[in-house]
Amino acid sequence: MSKTPWINVIPEAEAEGDLAEQYAGLIEPWGGVDNILKIHSLNPESLRAHVLLYKTLMYGKSPLRRPQREMIAVVASAANHCRY
Repeated sequence: MSKTPWINVIPEAEAEGDLAEQYAGLIEPWGGVDNILKIHSLNPESLRAHVLLYKTLMYGKSPLRRPQREMIAVVASAANHCRY
């Protein structure tokens, strides 16, 4: 038997205050915020930390070039059976 996990999130249209401000800076070209970020919507400070970690890993000073970092992310996602 397989169960699908579910995390309650605040949709973009219902976000207020700090969360709404953060969402505004995270809108993707398709018009919304990625689900991997919306899982933090009940705790906006964790969203801020997640985005900072991502930006540090993907854009911070490193001997790895950006394409190498993206390849590592793709392999890690595949190993973890991520669907996005």
